[in-house]
Amino acid sequence: MAKKSDNIVFQGTGRRKESIARVRLMAGNGNITVNGKTLDEYFGSEILKVIVNQPFAATNTTGKYDVIVKVIGGGYTGQAGAIRHGIARALNSANSEFRPALKSAGYLTRDPRMKERKKYGLKKARKAPQFSKR
Repeated sequence: MAKKSDNIVFQGTGRRKESIARVRLMAGNGNITVNGKTLDEYFGSEILKVIVNQPFAATNTTGKYDVIVKVIGGGYTGQAGAIRHGIARALNSANSEFRPALKSAGYLTRDPRMKERKKYGLKKARKAPQFSKR
C-alpha cells in the first residue's frame, strides 16, 4: 500500500437505509475492496456490482481509482447503495468537474426512504390482525 505522501486520498461517507459506508478513494488501477474482501467476493449478485460501479461509469473514470470501503449495517442492497453514494461523494471531492454528471444521475443525493416503524395494535407497520365479524 502506498504512503499518504505518495498518494492523495479522497474520502466520502455514503448512507442508504440502515447502511453506512466509509469510502477511501486513491489513484490506482480499479481495485475495489469492501470490508477486506474484493468486490466479487463480497457481493454475489452482478446487479449489486453494477450499482457500486455506476459513479465511475458516469464520470468515465473506470479503472483509474482504487477504492477501500468499510461498510456496516443493513442488507446487501442497502450496502451497495451506500457504497455508491460514498464513491460519488469521494469522486466529487477529487474533482469538482464530476459534479454535474454525478448530480444529474442522482448519485450525490441521499435516498431518504427508510423502513416504517411498527405501530401498536398492528402486526407490522401497516398489516392489521385478521378481522372476524363473529
